[in-house]
This record gives sequence, C-alpha cells and structure tokens, in this order.
Amino acid sequence: MRKFRLLDHTADTGLVACGQTLAEAFANAAYGMFSIIADLDRVAEKESRPVELEENDLEELLFGWLNRLVYLFDVYGLLFKRFDMREFDGEGRLKAECFGEVYDPERHEVRIGVKSATYHMLEVDREKNRVQVIFDI
Repeated sequence: MRKFRLLDHTADTGLVACGQTLAEAFANAAYGMFSIIADLDRVAEKESRPVELEENDLEELLFGWLNRLVYLFDVYGLLFKRFDMREFDGEGRLKAECFGEVYDPERHEVRIGVKSATYHMLEVDREKNRVQVIFDI
C-alpha cells in the first residue's frame, strides 16, 4: 500500500494518506508532508521527539498534529521521517515518537516550504483509514 499521494491544488499542495489503521494514516500524512519539504532518503534517524496532542475531534487532531510538526521544523529545524504512534484513541488524542534529524544545509535541500496544514478540504475517513489535507506553502 502506498503511504500517500499528492493532490493537485491551484495555489497550494496537498495529499491523501492511507494506512491499515487510522493511526497509520496520520503517520503517513506526516511522512508525506516531510516528503514535500525535503528528500527523506537523505534524512537520518539521529534524534527523536515525543509529540502529544488532545483535540475535540479527529479533524482538529490531524490539523494540530501536522502543524505541531511544522512548528518543530520551523523552530528547531527538525526533519522527521518516521512516526511511531504510541497511543491513538480514534477520538482526539495521540502520543507519538517522531524520528529524524536537524536540518543540515550541506546534506538537505528544502524543496517546498510548508507554512501550515489548513482546514480547506481537510477530511478524516474512519472507515477507509484515510486522511486528506491541503498545505499552505
């Protein structure tokens, strides 16, 4: 199963991510977002960061999850490539461990700067374990 596919969008970019579980779809959305930002084949798993979120529903959780990861990239320069979902209740709570490394301009090239995930066309499909998101670039 493919982790994600990019969506065509007029001014921005987006993706659809699937998984065997909804937690895996959230992890694959994060992987897809970082694939938009940089070539993940050049990113090593040297560091890890825990991420814990609780939101009112799954759409807010997806929005918050991806934007927390954008924040960690913007503030700390962290590029992540693996996302282990430690807890995912399917309602609005997740705990994950994110693995990657600090951006190194000699080894990493930023392809597209992702400013944030948006609510535009944001979807979480529990039955198909599928999520969709558009990013502001």
